[in-house]
Amino acid sequence: MNLLDNFEVRDLGNLELLAKQVVEGFIIGLHKSPFHGFSVEFAEHRLYNQGESTKNIDWKVYARSDKLFVKRYEEETNLRCQIVIDASSSMYFPEVSKKTQAYTNKLRFSALAAASLMNLLKKQRDAFGLSIFDKEVRNHTQCKSSTSHYRLLLTYLEKLIQNPERNKTTNAAQALHQIADSIHKRSMVMVFSDMFEDSEHTEQLFSALQHLKHNKHEVILFHVVDKSKEIDFEFENRPYIFIDMESGEQVRLQSNQVKEHYVSQMAKFTEQLKIKCLQYRIDFVEADIHQGFRQVLQAYLVKRSKMGT
Repeated sequence: MNLLDNFEVRDLGNLELLAKQVVEGFIIGLHKSPFHGFSVEFAEHRLYNQGESTKNIDWKVYARSDKLFVKRYEEETNLRCQIVIDASSSMYFPEVSKKTQAYTNKLRFSALAAASLMNLLKKQRDAFGLSIFDKEVRNHTQCKSSTSHYRLLLTYLEKLIQNPERNKTTNAAQALHQIADSIHKRSMVMVFSDMFEDSEHTEQLFSALQHLKHNKHEVILFHVVDKSKEIDFEFENRPYIFIDMESGEQVRLQSNQVKEHYVSQMAKFTEQLKIKCLQYRIDFVEADIHQGFRQVLQAYLVKRSKMGT
């Protein structure tokens, strides 16, 4: 199973092990791909300079890539990264149960993506923090790079996965403003959210995204969606009961009665989101939960290389 490209993980009981597998697969892929140039600063390596001591050459990497890399041992932190996760009830779609045979949802995807990013950051001795919000900020940690800090943050993520809650609303705008106020040093801020906010709060949401760019933070918005269902509305043409996971409101509909209007409205919202991100110089990444983790790790890597750390 390739965790990078196919997320059908039935047991998220060991988040640390799964994150390690995702990252190892990604690093091996980097050494074989056109991205291998980035891996110099990415995986605690730099290119070997002819004439220097050979004692720190990483022979395992040489065997895989046919290139000489030297292990780096600097202790300084290169980067500060705040990972922000939307934990409102809409993020638990699709509902994971034995009946549905669904093993992933937006929250599970975001949690394993976050754990993988933290594993990667720890490898580089970069500092990372975690913020979790629904209608308010539930967890917010400062950035650190230690193993004990990494394990503490994994327990927060595991708790989220294991305790899904319905009817938990969101106030992403307010929470993102609060998080922006609490990040005092220039950081990379990675937000995992479906951005499903009440239509009357859309402008406040965009204002909060703009606030995150304050103090010269670099921001990546991972727009986490189940693309086939939430964007393309691919349901069989039969009656369904659609339940709002945040309010509990139920609507009985024949899917083809609303598909055209729904798809049109979602396309309009997504386009608006992309335009605002472009305007504020925020990287927008559509993170389809069925497309694996390469999309997430690669977006981080490209952004990191542009920051010149």
